[in-house]
Amino acid sequence: MATLREKLSQTLPAVRDEIRNLIKDHGSKAISQVTVEQAYGGMRGVKALVCDTSEVDNNRGLIIRGIHISELTQKLPEEILWLLLTGELPDAESVETLKADLQKRAKTVPKYVWDVLKAMPKDSHPMTMFSTAILVMEKDSHFKKRYNEGMRKEEYWEPMLEDALDLIARAPVIAAGIYRMRYKKGPVITPDAKLDLGANFAHMLGIKDTTGEFANLMRLYLVLHSDHESGNVSAFTTHTVASALSNLYYAVSAGLDGLAGPLHGLANQECLKWILMVRDMFKGVPTDEQLHKFAWDTLQSGKVIPGYGHAVLRQTDPRFTAFIEFGKRVCPTDEVFQIVEKTFKIVPPILIEQGKAKDPWPNVDAASGSLLWHFGITEFDYYTVLFGVSRIIGVSSQAVISRAIGSPIVRPKSVTTNWIKETVTKA
Repeated sequence: MATLREKLSQTLPAVRDEIRNLIKDHGSKAISQVTVEQAYGGMRGVKALVCDTSEVDNNRGLIIRGIHISELTQKLPEEILWLLLTGELPDAESVETLKADLQKRAKTVPKYVWDVLKAMPKDSHPMTMFSTAILVMEKDSHFKKRYNEGMRKEEYWEPMLEDALDLIARAPVIAAGIYRMRYKKGPVITPDAKLDLGANFAHMLGIKDTTGEFANLMRLYLVLHSDHESGNVSAFTTHTVASALSNLYYAVSAGLDGLAGPLHGLANQECLKWILMVRDMFKGVPTDEQLHKFAWDTLQSGKVIPGYGHAVLRQTDPRFTAFIEFGKRVCPTDEVFQIVEKTFKIVPPILIEQGKAKDPWPNVDAASGSLLWHFGITEFDYYTVLFGVSRIIGVSSQAVISRAIGSPIVRPKSVTTNWIKETVTKA
C-alpha cells in the first residue's frame, strides 16, 4: 500500500518521459484545424488542449481515466480523486489512508476565512463568498512558499498536491459554513472525523437525513460533477491561471468565478425554475398532453427549455441518467421529480420535430436540482456552490498533473478580423 504522494512519485516520471518522447517524435504533426466559425464561436471543437484525467465522448459521455462514469456512480469521491491523479482505482487500504488525510486537513480551515465571510455583506451571493474564501487562503499556499524558497521544476507538483489536498478537504467545510451563515440555518457545523468527504459535507450542511440518502446524494453529486475535460470554462480558466505558475488558490478562485456564469454552473437552477413553473401552472404534475402543448408553446415563443441540448454530447448525458436512477429509488412520488421524468419523455421528440436542436437530449443540469429540492435545499443561488465543491476535485487534479509534466503558460495567438478577411479571400 502506498500513499497518494508515494504513488504519484512512482508513476509521474514515466508520464513525463512519454510526453517528452511524443513531442520529440511527432511534435510537428497537426491534430486539428481552425475554421472562421470556430474562431468567432468560442473555439468550440478546436483540439488544442490536453487533458488526461477525463474525456467527453460525443456519444458515450464522460469517461474518467478510461472508465465510463456509469461504472463509477457507487464510488466515493476519495476514490475518484485517486483515480483522476493516478489513473487507477485505489485499494481499500489506500482509500482509508486518503480519507484520514483529508479528514485531518478538513479541520484546518483558518479562522480568518470565517472572519472574512462574516464581514461580507449579508446579501452577498454564495458563489462570491465561496470564491473569496478560497482566494484569501492563498497566503498559506505550499507552492507559493516552496517556489519562493527555490525548487527544481520536477518538484513543482509536490507542493501543488499539498495545496490540492488542502483545498479539496476544506472546500466542503467552507461551502457548508456558507450555507449555514448565508441562509441563517444556525451555527457552522464542524466536520466529523469518522465520515467520508460526501457524508461529511451532508453532515455539515445540517440537512435532516434519517435514511442516509442525502449523504448518498452528496457522494453521487461530488462524483458526477468532479471532472469534465479541460475545455469547459471553469477547468480552462483554472488551467490558464495556473499555467502562469500562479498557485492553486488563485487558479481555483478564478475557475469558480467562471463556474458562476449562467451558461456554465448556474444552469441547474435555471432548469429547476422551469420545472417549478410547470408545477405551479398546472397545480401539480401535468398530463402528457398538457406538458406537450406547454413545451411547444415555449419553443414557438422563441424561448428554450433549459437543460436540453449539450455543447458536446449527442446522446442523453449519462450523469442525467445516474441522477434519474437515484430519484426513482429515493423519491419516485415527489411531484418535482415526476415532472423532470415526464419532461424527459415529452421534450426530446418535440425538439427533434422542431428540427433546430443539434442535440435534443437532456444534460446533467436537467435532473440535479430536483433532487436537491427534494431534500430541502431550496435556495437556488447555492446550487452552484455545490457544483464548485465537486469541480475543485477535478481542476485541482488537472493542475497537479500539469505541474508534473511541465505544462507551459497558455498563450494562443490571436488575429484580427481584417487578417481573417484577407486570409479567407486569398484562400
